[in-house]
Amino acid sequence: MLSLVGVTGVESFAWAHENHNWDSGSGSSSGSVVQGGDGSVTMTVTATSTSAAADGSAGSGGGASAWSQSVAATVHPVCWYEPDRTGAEVAQWIDSGQAEKESSVHGNWGYVMPYLRDQYPDYESYADDEEGYWYRPWCDWTYYNGDDPMEYQKLFGQFTSNGPVYVPAGESAPAPEVDGETLARAAWDAVTIPTATISYNPMVGDVGATIVGMDTWVWATGDTPKEVQVTATAGSTTATITATAKWLTLQPKDGTAKCTGFGIPWTEENDAKGTDCLIVFNRSSAHFKDGVTPVDIKVSYAITYTATDGASGSMDTHTTSTTTSIPVAEIQTLNTQPTKQP
Repeated sequence: MLSLVGVTGVESFAWAHENHNWDSGSGSSSGSVVQGGDGSVTMTVTATSTSAAADGSAGSGGGASAWSQSVAATVHPVCWYEPDRTGAEVAQWIDSGQAEKESSVHGNWGYVMPYLRDQYPDYESYADDEEGYWYRPWCDWTYYNGDDPMEYQKLFGQFTSNGPVYVPAGESAPAPEVDGETLARAAWDAVTIPTATISYNPMVGDVGATIVGMDTWVWATGDTPKEVQVTATAGSTTATITATAKWLTLQPKDGTAKCTGFGIPWTEENDAKGTDCLIVFNRSSAHFKDGVTPVDIKVSYAITYTATDGASGSMDTHTTSTTTSIPVAEIQTLNTQPTKQP
């Protein structure tokens, strides 16, 4: 467990959090609102993409808006408010001396009672209220995106320094703030990026086979994303995530591929200009069970994010992968010597 010693006021509150029977899901039906029952909050996530599918002209990339997705998901803030006890329960707990009795198990901490009285200001005013609830601030290292314990201690101390907040029956619980980085990472995890689809040329015969040894043009089709933008909002924070890719990565069986872009459809006009995505197969598909050659397709996205709270940064590269198949035929030729004329 992360030590919180040295942060003003945090050590005793951490002890209280660990040793009292607080139920994060408790609360009256009229007096508490629990975000997800565990401190999580709902976020709205919208994703759109620019298609990598070319329009047939020379040069890679399409530019048309293609795939989109909208989802509702949950995100857990690093710090949030948990329902504690009713006004009547807290007053009884303090006034009965139960808090002092419990603290003596861990040593006679004389400052526990003054601290708790300070944390629950005017608690006597709610001694008869069995519907309103106290909400306590809490942070959890599990949801912290950083790796600096001291920064986490600082965050914990700042958030918990004001102590519990009393919420009368019928009023909303304190809304947790989700930091921009946490929101951005959760939003990216909530969407599913489409895998790439491709077409190719030549296509010979009824099965649409390409030919061994020839340049096979390959290009992205359909909803293959070249750029994806994801926007998410939770509370007052909005995060925008941008993921961009530069090319298809093709790994054919029995062949070699070279892609520096997303390819363009083959046309007679484009044939003279060339393409940026080719496969050369060195063997027919006849030896494969289904008579087609597998081709692995991957697209890797570099990801950055910004948020309205000033957060910005990058995430690990995201790669989509799928496998398609292309029939590959072999053209048989017969070489003969010309007949000599007498």
